[in-house]
Amino acid sequence: MTTDSSNQLMPLSLSAPGVNLGAYISTVNQIPILTAEQEKELAERYYYDQDLDAAKLLVMSHLRFVVHIARSYAGYGLPQGDLIQEGNLGLMKAVKRFDPNMGVRLVSFAVHWIKAEIHEYVIRNWRIVKIATTKAQRKLFFNLRSLKKSSKRLTLEEAQAIANDLNVTAEQVLEMEGRLTAYDAAFEAQGDDDDDTPHTAPALYLEDNRYDPARLAEEEDYEAQSTAALHQAMDQLDDRSRNILQRRWLDDDKSTLHELAAEYNVSAERIRQLEKNAMEKIKTAMSAS
Repeated sequence: MTTDSSNQLMPLSLSAPGVNLGAYISTVNQIPILTAEQEKELAERYYYDQDLDAAKLLVMSHLRFVVHIARSYAGYGLPQGDLIQEGNLGLMKAVKRFDPNMGVRLVSFAVHWIKAEIHEYVIRNWRIVKIATTKAQRKLFFNLRSLKKSSKRLTLEEAQAIANDLNVTAEQVLEMEGRLTAYDAAFEAQGDDDDDTPHTAPALYLEDNRYDPARLAEEEDYEAQSTAALHQAMDQLDDRSRNILQRRWLDDDKSTLHELAAEYNVSAERIRQLEKNAMEKIKTAMSAS
């Protein structure tokens, strides 16, 4: 263990949760929880000074909360270590975006980011074919099983009651139920198929259009037109706005708001406003072209 200026004991090293899950959970549960004052001090060090050591301490002290959230997704049959790892990514994104002036604790802000990363992982891996792509479908995917009172098919009345609870339509409820109860079919025909068996394997009738020459030419033409429209729209901006967009979005080594604020001797919020205004001008110019 090592001690920093916040007097918090942190492990010198921490293995990934997938290596030894029990040891990982035991270790993160021993990391002390920050007080509100310590958290604010660390958050300000990272927010204003980009102090990476402060960011690391914020992440480490909240790893136990990721474990707690990840446990609620155990019913999907996915490795607990992977769920925790995805949640940790969400926690790091939350720390990166956390503003200590918002007046809330980091854990309250981070819950959304942690769950969002875990949701994406579950949807990507629970089935080979994606079954939830819209906001309503995602809501149903993560709530339908707990709202069903039995394993039997939903009646129209039950579907409508769930729809009312989740603010979706009864049709969407029934569609998601069908997706959740469907099975994954093999892409190719089974080896014991004989000549009399109808050839219904997806490999025999699904067409791959990814490399169709006409489609590739169309995509290349669209990309070229979009690139030309973007350059034309960028040319209409003033030098400062164009440089801000270039540095914030187009360069490989992107600049932060604070770096640009120091360069132009203005506040980070002013850079954010200039960036937003420039983006709106770009959007308007490209839609008119």
